[in-house]
Amino acid sequence: MNKQDWLAEHFNRHRQHLQSVAYRMLGSSNEAEDAVQEAWLRLNRSDAEQINNLQGWLITVVSRICLDQLRARKPEADDAALDLPIGNQQGPETELLIADSLGPALLLLLDTLSPPERIAFVLHDLFDLSFADIAPIIERSEAATRQLASRARRQVQGAKSRRQDDTQQQHLVAAFLQASRQGDFQALLSLLHPDAILRADATALKITKANQAKGAPQFEAEMSGATKVANTLKGKAMGAMLSLVDGIPGATWGANGTTMVAFCFSITDGKITSIDVVMDRVRLDNMDIRLIEGPATEQGA
Repeated sequence: MNKQDWLAEHFNRHRQHLQSVAYRMLGSSNEAEDAVQEAWLRLNRSDAEQINNLQGWLITVVSRICLDQLRARKPEADDAALDLPIGNQQGPETELLIADSLGPALLLLLDTLSPPERIAFVLHDLFDLSFADIAPIIERSEAATRQLASRARRQVQGAKSRRQDDTQQQHLVAAFLQASRQGDFQALLSLLHPDAILRADATALKITKANQAKGAPQFEAEMSGATKVANTLKGKAMGAMLSLVDGIPGATWGANGTTMVAFCFSITDGKITSIDVVMDRVRLDNMDIRLIEGPATEQGA
């Protein structure tokens, strides 16, 4: 077997793992493939017979290539590229499967990190490299590398918590809309804080008053108490859709592609504390409104 065949055989043993490492760092399968291909070219130009730990060498090279690409996206004046080998690298295929199972949500969170933070977090938390091995790749001391990974971990965990909070609030608003459609008074009460407040702007007061004969709710500028709010909205919300209103879970109703009313919810400790009904055209036009797709948006009967 000649040198080229030997290199190709050994490189292909690690290709899938390298692809996964690069993908977690870059968030793009095409860019990851380019990084792996560049690692192959560098391997061909190297004195491969002198490499004691081929997988560790390839991980280092791919990481440095990815770091350069991340820095091109987010330039950092104090960072310079340098290919350095690392020690023994433990990367069984089980780690690859774990990393692949994390999905695109994690990639979005990783985009909030600086390039060194992202490299440190991915290599340590997802692929179990030691900080001593990672430090030369990002040209930091071992202690600084540990701090970078710790800071990245806190940011990722904090973002996950915020996403979980948003999901919980979406479920709460969806449950409220469903209870309103079904006229389930007790369910509405269970979702409302005892001192919940319902407010309606001047446009909402005018329009709903003119349409009370058609079943429009009887709003007031402000009404307080869960019982009163539940009675007011019981049997309503037939066409309301679960939405993000300025990034916060709420509900909207529209006609012909135009939002006519927005219900802005405030939630504390798992209870709805206030609902603001907005029908003012200027306010609506300045809101960022996005429908939330999925079972929770079904309008019901």
